[in-house]
Amino acid sequence: MVQATIKRSPAPLYSSDLAVCQRVFDQIRSAAGIAKTSEEAERIAAIVVELCKQGVHDPAHLKMMVQAARGLLQKSSLLAA
Repeated sequence: MVQATIKRSPAPLYSSDLAVCQRVFDQIRSAAGIAKTSEEAERIAAIVVELCKQGVHDPAHLKMMVQAARGLLQKSSLLAA
């Protein structure tokens, strides 16, 4: 079994970080038509927070990485970036 080493920042998440997480979560969830209380919404939230803990704080970058983690990025959007 392959284990990934995740480097987390020792810094806590501040209210500004959580505000970014909330905005990204809301954008992804509403664009996908996912109910706020669904299991998929919980998975999205967990991914967003984990990425933020790992140091991803730019909303556009966070959104792209969450979409990649969910397998939703299209090849054409990757080539355009």
